[in-house]
Amino acid sequence: MALFRAAVSAALLLLTTAFSALGQDVTLSSPDGSVEINGTLLSFDGEFYRVETKFGELTVDGSGVRCDGPGCPSLSGFVAEIALSGSATMADVLLPALIEGFALRNGYQTHRDSLGGANFEYLLREPGGRTAARFSFFVSNTDEGFADLLENKADIVMALREIREDERAKARAAGMGDMTGPARSRVLALDALVPVVAPENPVRDITVPQLVDVLTGAITNWRDLGGPDAPISLNLPAATSGLMQAIQDQLLGRAKLAGGSRRHDRISTLVRRVATDPFALGVASFAEARPARMLTLTGPCGHALQANRRTIKTEDYPLTSPLFLYLPARRLPKVARDFLSYSRGPGAQIVIRRAGFVDQAPETISMNAQGNRLANAILSGGDEVGLDELNRMIKTLQGRQRLTTSFRFEAGSSRPDAQSRSNIEQLARALEAGAYDARELMFVGFSDGQGPAAGNQDIALKRASAVRDAVLASAETANLERVNVSAQAFGEAMPMACDDSAWGRQVNRRVEIWVR
Repeated sequence: MALFRAAVSAALLLLTTAFSALGQDVTLSSPDGSVEINGTLLSFDGEFYRVETKFGELTVDGSGVRCDGPGCPSLSGFVAEIALSGSATMADVLLPALIEGFALRNGYQTHRDSLGGANFEYLLREPGGRTAARFSFFVSNTDEGFADLLENKADIVMALREIREDERAKARAAGMGDMTGPARSRVLALDALVPVVAPENPVRDITVPQLVDVLTGAITNWRDLGGPDAPISLNLPAATSGLMQAIQDQLLGRAKLAGGSRRHDRISTLVRRVATDPFALGVASFAEARPARMLTLTGPCGHALQANRRTIKTEDYPLTSPLFLYLPARRLPKVARDFLSYSRGPGAQIVIRRAGFVDQAPETISMNAQGNRLANAILSGGDEVGLDELNRMIKTLQGRQRLTTSFRFEAGSSRPDAQSRSNIEQLARALEAGAYDARELMFVGFSDGQGPAAGNQDIALKRASAVRDAVLASAETANLERVNVSAQAFGEAMPMACDDSAWGRQVNRRVEIWVR
């Protein structure tokens, strides 16, 4: 125990020493002495000084100034400092695995040290032994991550939900820019909210309204779900966790959660509890659902949606839950920028998949592999969507493959949701890299079944055209003469879920990508 306390003390001393220069006065002078900036050093990334002055926060190129004062860092022994704060789910496995992958790719050696409690750090060392970077992890929850960012205690937030409007306003007021912009936020990986039960529980599926009724206390007995006559033991994440906040946003809305549920600080603990209790029901993350069994989401019209890599990646499964990184509008050290760039590359997608989460690498789905969707289209056809329209859809899509890159929209809005905004950036970068040269990309719009079919067709085409235009606008350096891009729509011809609920209609309103 004494050795453990000594190790923690040493790690904390090292971290304190590294940050001791920050917050001290410095003077930055031009070579001829004609320009002089006095202020408090906020950070130094090896290239640029960030200084708080009487004129506000300034970023100054270090190559053009001389630094004097007690806060001046050592240029020769510079160690890049990157502080990450927030979600334990992301800090437990995912980000350490990505740092290990990044280090291996770039020839660094890694060393992990505890900082006490759940906090830890990764040191990246060059082959000669010099420390090049220190990634410090402050592990708590999404709320604490945003609080640390606003207090300048963190460079990157690990979040299981989108930033709240009040947090966004505070960040903007603090000079951190619009945290919802493409340069300020990014989807690192994908996950989903899944209802879970013990393997021996006889219930196999549940509707979203039934799940909401369980959460609000309207359903308290398994008998109402087709199970035994026994009370439901509800297990949920801690109230302050990002996953619980995602449950509130996506399932409960303004409805109040019933009292009496068992709360868990860790999802792994929740899942183990559910897996050993035949009368328990929990809401967990797809990445950590085992050894419990996931329930399939169903509806009265016969559509069934099961959480798996493909349905989460396409957002066909309705309760997707992206994992976010949020970055302030300030320059990070080069090592941090390189790491963030790596996290979007193909090597990182493999690491994400191996860590149990859903990656964002696009995959193709052949027409032959979509029998259930086509069968649902035929079963859902009616007077407004007849055989002629279904024939037109099949003939148009025949010979093409569907990309797992899809686009859906925020509830009651034409704005793409968080995952779809990330998909716009991903597809734009792929176009810039020439990944679809000499190929055809068709943006295909679908709608829900509310209202006249002709009007839904027009709305679906407008959405498909808008998404296409957003991707092309983002692909600034792409040679668009090398790729054939078009927009098409089939309205309500191929529903993914029942139209009798808000979440079902939202799933049906989408834009797909079909390639040839």
